[in-house]
Amino acid sequence: MNRPVISSDLATRQIRTVTYLGLAINIVLSVVKSLIGLITGSMSLLADGIHSISDMVTDVVVLLGVRLSSKKPDHEHPYGHGRMETFSAAIVALVLVLVGGLMVYKACMGIARQNAHPSERSSTSISILIAAVVSVIAKEILYHITKRVAVKTGSSALYANAWHHRSDALSSIAVIVGYIATALGYDHGDHLAAIAVGLMIIMVAVSIVAGCLHEFAERAVDAGTLSTIEEVLASEDRIRQWHKLRTRSAGREIFMDLHILVDPALNISEAHEISDALEKTMQDRISRPVNITVHIEPDKPELRR
Repeated sequence: MNRPVISSDLATRQIRTVTYLGLAINIVLSVVKSLIGLITGSMSLLADGIHSISDMVTDVVVLLGVRLSSKKPDHEHPYGHGRMETFSAAIVALVLVLVGGLMVYKACMGIARQNAHPSERSSTSISILIAAVVSVIAKEILYHITKRVAVKTGSSALYANAWHHRSDALSSIAVIVGYIATALGYDHGDHLAAIAVGLMIIMVAVSIVAGCLHEFAERAVDAGTLSTIEEVLASEDRIRQWHKLRTRSAGREIFMDLHILVDPALNISEAHEISDALEKTMQDRISRPVNITVHIEPDKPELRR
């Protein structure tokens, strides 16, 4: 089933709404986890709280990226500002790398310090477990809400931010595992949990960066969208053949151009009508804004591919 197409303004409003929701939740979680982590001495929960603070930063980055990318095309940017969302996604990923690396470093230093002072043990306060469980539930719900809006609007920055929410949920799960390990007498459980959290965050970041690089390199649209485009072309009886189809993404928008072969006996108005109908059908069938350039050719043997 095809997803309904939403206007660019509505998409922007939905992205902002879900990002503001995430920002509010991240503020609460970062304060609660950081305070409990400091009070109890739980390194993994403190790292988790710092992770939530980084979530706040990326929420702001997404809001800024959406604001810039939603600007109308101008003389210097005739194709619009859609790439700003891709830049936003890349910045989110870089923040994730820094946060993950810092968490791994701090945890390793904690293990070394604990080995040097065996009497120091990680806390097993029940408040650590409660904070981590609440964080898992809140951030997993937020991940699903954010991802749904990201897919619906085609926002790469919001999709990256959704995974940032999930990485926070995963980090809280690692805190729970570390808490249980510490309670069972394994002194390094809390630190190893923090290392696991850091590595998970870095892996998510690498995946996001790879997606951004593909978009900067003018990669074609995904296989599902390409299949829809081909279905639309096949459904138009007045198009006898098509070739030289090229697609690329710029933020939420899709740009495509192609050549179509039509009846040579058609006049200019009739050929133009086919082009207009094709563009409208594409916009109806594809859930992201579509910009199409159609080159019309007469159906002659020498022009067929």
